[in-house]
Amino acid sequence: MNAMIALMQTSTLNSSLQNIVLGVGGSPRKNGNSDVLLSRVLAGVEQENIESSLIHLRDVQFQGCIGCEKCRKDKICTGLYDGMSLMYPQIMSSRGLVLVSPTHNYNITSWMKAFIDRLYCFYDFQDTIPRAWSTRLGNQARKAVIVAICEQQSKRDMGFTLEAMRMPLEALGYQVVGELAVFRVFARGRVAEDREALDRAFILGSDLAGALLVGHSVSTWTAPSNL
Repeated sequence: MNAMIALMQTSTLNSSLQNIVLGVGGSPRKNGNSDVLLSRVLAGVEQENIESSLIHLRDVQFQGCIGCEKCRKDKICTGLYDGMSLMYPQIMSSRGLVLVSPTHNYNITSWMKAFIDRLYCFYDFQDTIPRAWSTRLGNQARKAVIVAICEQQSKRDMGFTLEAMRMPLEALGYQVVGELAVFRVFARGRVAEDREALDRAFILGSDLAGALLVGHSVSTWTAPSNL
């Protein structure tokens, strides 16, 4: 067990930060609308000659945080050994991050929630009441964009989907430089017919790449999908 902890700590520490983008999809539906939008965002990233990689959480065997707090001492999650353990080096080495989730019951999917909760291991806490905290991902010029899509037609119907991605990322030290909300789309892959949403997803990726290179921010945009 100690050898495994040492291996995980070493692999994480040796993950040098690079100007690459990690795309994380939170949809359980293969080839669904979230997959289409994530691919378009990453296409925009690569258009600017920034390397990207892609993870669909549905393909990873992992579970949510169990609250064991071992990470406070070990500085990485050692309470669980699963697919998330293999993702930590990619997270550490990628300065850019893309999160995409459909709306499930006014929120992100359980896959995306579990992924975000497992990033808890990157926080440091002081022995104060209340406990002061900091993030080991901070002050590294990390940038992110977030995308949400739902069947219904209003921001209210989307609930907390965007906020549930934006707020944890900002706390972790990412600057969320852009976000996209798409409405009125449910049938699998149907968003591929929405040229405007596809274009905005591509631009979002291009803007993320630009932010990594020159540090600028972009604004929020909502796609008025009529599909």
